[in-house]
Amino acid sequence: MHRIWKSFRALYFATLLMLIGSGLLSTYLGLRLAADKVDGLWVGALMAANYFGLILGGKLGHRLIARVGHIRAYVACAGVVTAAVLGHGLINFLPAWLVMRMLVGLGMMCQYMVIESWLSEQADAGMRGQVFAGYMVASYLGLVLGQLVLVLHPGLGSELLMLVAMCFALCLVPVALTRKLHPAPLHPAPLEPRFFIRRVPQSMTTVLVSGLVIGSFYGLAPLYATAQGLPTEQVGLFMGSCILAGLLVQWPLGWLSDRHDRAVLIRSTAALLALAALPLALMPSVPLKVLFPVGFLVCLLQFSLYPLAVAFSNDHIEAERRVSLTAMLLITFGVGASIGPLLTGALMKLLGPNMLYAFVSFCAAVLVLRVRPDAVTGLHRVDDAPLHHVPTPDNMTSSPLVAALDPRVDEKDVQDQMQNGDNPSAEPPAEDRPEQPQPDK
Repeated sequence: MHRIWKSFRALYFATLLMLIGSGLLSTYLGLRLAADKVDGLWVGALMAANYFGLILGGKLGHRLIARVGHIRAYVACAGVVTAAVLGHGLINFLPAWLVMRMLVGLGMMCQYMVIESWLSEQADAGMRGQVFAGYMVASYLGLVLGQLVLVLHPGLGSELLMLVAMCFALCLVPVALTRKLHPAPLHPAPLEPRFFIRRVPQSMTTVLVSGLVIGSFYGLAPLYATAQGLPTEQVGLFMGSCILAGLLVQWPLGWLSDRHDRAVLIRSTAALLALAALPLALMPSVPLKVLFPVGFLVCLLQFSLYPLAVAFSNDHIEAERRVSLTAMLLITFGVGASIGPLLTGALMKLLGPNMLYAFVSFCAAVLVLRVRPDAVTGLHRVDDAPLHHVPTPDNMTSSPLVAALDPRVDEKDVQDQMQNGDNPSAEPPAEDRPEQPQPDK
């Protein structure tokens, strides 16, 4: 692990700085609007704009990198993100904030793509799992540290925006000074939505619900905590502990995922999530001794859904299609994360802040009804590869290229699939043709 850290420390450090800035910005904007007595609908709209930008960046990032190269694309996007962050302090007009929030998401997705293409190309096949784990730790650690900044500096002045801008400016340095060879040109992975919806419908549903829940959490949990009477520093602690739960659950979740039926695990996790969120949904005022442990438990469960769905879908998709699968899962997650904050913000405006956890409980209950382990036929299960669970970054802090870091995916398959992006109409292998696909989920 020391050798991996030494080899990729510049890229890990850039990721850490990016996520410190991103995590702090999301919570800061929610708290700032709450302090200005702006309703939750605008807070949800800002988070939805961020995820829309991430989806858009996944499409435009390939073209930009292909046109100007990796470092120039990274530098340009970091400059746009830094300017957009500072724009929040210069312009006090909410529709303009929506545009700037979208630009932040778009630029960050391109930055993710640059970093991940470097990691995937420079990592040996036997090291990809450890490289991936290091990337995930840097991502979660950055999100947690971003929340803890509020503990040290609870004021909501423009100096926090300046700190966020500093993080995005400084993340330029390790990438600009890296001595790593430039990765090969990128090709977009072809999307096959109909194929994946037919082949892995329960995984797609789980990812969509995960997006609805996690997008709502990141956008509106600071507003909920403020409504419970928490000062800024306690809001930072609450958010930090919740995000830390998402990191801590990954390793025991992986152990369980590799040993038990993943459809059963998804349904059980959703049932527990529906029950765990009920106290916060039903109690208009929650004491701290209840809020922190219950919030931690809810996040343990809600951050488990996406990794389980990713592992479950990979069990039933051939290796040469897994880059496309990753792209499709991220887009589905992004769509859910764009819609969730808007729906939850409207509910909180009409019925009160505890509607955040009522929405979580409702979504989890729908997933319990939708995921049926007895419907998994196993007809398309892939048995020729070690499909072990690999922890996956949450909050869409990755691009479709992250599939190349997954040790379950053969490097040649990744390259072939990315090359096929130039010809999305290319006919799939005979055994993959979806003329009569049987749902495995």
